[in-house]
Amino acid sequence: MRDLRKRSLRRLIPVLGAAALAFAGWADAAPGRIPAPTENASASQQSGHARHAMVAAANPLATGVGVEILEAGGTAVDAAVAIQAVLGLVEPQSSGIGGGAFMVYYDAGTRKVTAYDGRETAPMQATRRLFLDDEGKPLSHFDAVLGGISTGVPGAIAMLDMAHRDHGRLPWADLFRPAEELAREGFIVSPRLADMIALKQAPQPSAPDAKRYFTRPDGTPYVAGDRLKNPAYARTLQRIAKYGASGLLTGPIAQEIVDRVQEGPRPGTLTLADLAAYRPGSGPALCEPYRIYIVCTPQAPSGGPGLQIALGILGQTDIHERGADDEKAWFQFAQASRLAYADRDRYIGDPAFVDVPVKGLLSPEYLKKRAALIGEKAGSVAFGVPEGAPEVGVDATAEPGGTSHFVIVDAKGNVVSMTTTVESIFGSGRMVGGFFLNNQLTDFSFSPANDDGTPAANAPAPGKRPRSSMAPTIVLTREGRFVAAAGSPGGSSIQAYNLKALVALLDWDMRPQEAVALPNLVARADRFNADPFPEAIMRALAARGMPLSTARGENSGIQAIVATSHGYEGGADPRREGRARGF
Repeated sequence: MRDLRKRSLRRLIPVLGAAALAFAGWADAAPGRIPAPTENASASQQSGHARHAMVAAANPLATGVGVEILEAGGTAVDAAVAIQAVLGLVEPQSSGIGGGAFMVYYDAGTRKVTAYDGRETAPMQATRRLFLDDEGKPLSHFDAVLGGISTGVPGAIAMLDMAHRDHGRLPWADLFRPAEELAREGFIVSPRLADMIALKQAPQPSAPDAKRYFTRPDGTPYVAGDRLKNPAYARTLQRIAKYGASGLLTGPIAQEIVDRVQEGPRPGTLTLADLAAYRPGSGPALCEPYRIYIVCTPQAPSGGPGLQIALGILGQTDIHERGADDEKAWFQFAQASRLAYADRDRYIGDPAFVDVPVKGLLSPEYLKKRAALIGEKAGSVAFGVPEGAPEVGVDATAEPGGTSHFVIVDAKGNVVSMTTTVESIFGSGRMVGGFFLNNQLTDFSFSPANDDGTPAANAPAPGKRPRSSMAPTIVLTREGRFVAAAGSPGGSSIQAYNLKALVALLDWDMRPQEAVALPNLVARADRFNADPFPEAIMRALAARGMPLSTARGENSGIQAIVATSHGYEGGADPRREGRARGF
């Protein structure tokens, strides 16, 4: 079966081309020198093998810094801190110290998985009408994103600070020096960052702060190959290195954040008290069986429950007996996705504010009932009613793509899988201290309640964390040994991207690079967006009432590492600039 599947890959994996990988040589250039483009880049430049430790991150500079930390004796959490600091500089369109994150951590000694919650929180003065205009109608998404009302208390650094106290080894301050040096001396603008700077379809690149930062002295925008310096970011990192998370959430930087958020248009209500009161969360991960494995994700309000629902439904099918070249396998995948999205959209919210029926949604009896609805053709899909389901309103959450993901295995076998974000491209478009502020509160439902007043599970509320799709994942054997770690950015499509990667790795026995490069299929309600598939599969799915729309390919950024008999193998999504490397 495995040999058959591998032979199928040549015709199944879309030809992403040298253009998609042409970035491969830019990050290795000597300081001050602009490298020539790599003409014949291949997936082998993104995948990697290592005997002792490995990193797969969304930018080669971040991967390299992570490996350096591990080589110096650092833990997976040490490397995560350094990687996040670098990503906030070189990939600011996706994540940063002004945003939030979820992390799952595997302790090789105890074989336990801990979930860390660094999700942003709404200000205490926020109300259910946060994204309604004076007439009670939902704001346009772009109007909301650019307003101060979109920014929540950033949680990524506070979460990493907590995790470092639990599992760090190297001094906290040392972990910021690579990013600080890059910020001060400058880094080479990558092709992807250059594309985001020039993007016209989103409003943030044209926002005043972003435009000021990304404009060269001659008045033209930075392009790929330029060197970009950010001394303000270097100073911010110095303060965080010295004072920890309190260096960001209290003091002068906190005051800058509050001042910028409270400026128009649509000023927010964030205060110094909101920032100082922020606390990250930690606790047991949500770990559920999937065939012979245990899959661990964060708890709600992350995307973990939604991903677990989808896996639980697929676990009732024979998708593992099929393969990536089988149209029925993709039909099962799409139907399970639709059912899981329907439940996730209805019930998942911040469990500190709403009753989230996770136990009922993941019960074997409920999952069997949902899987029985897959059928042979795509019909309408609705949410189910699991045991313990509360009465909640219709959800109206708009969640655009963005975000970043990385996975790390250190020399002791400890593992980090972390998804991190500022939400949309360059967050709210507002900057302080050399970094972008998040627009994470637009992950709340813009329509907070039904006409009868029944609130949506994901309605805004003071101090509440908005629902997220982020679902960093770690897979174990039933005995608790590490098997794989994976995750992806991509807004609400994260659930489908992660599901694809896990099915490819666990059911179809694919190597990491093969798994992440497979076409994406995001099936939700009556929408079926996909990368190009072989014509035979597309025709067969259309005949099942599932015509694939490929006018706009879904953009994932999956990173994955698996354990092998000789160490570790990693893969990075060829749709972005990631690399997997180790030693």
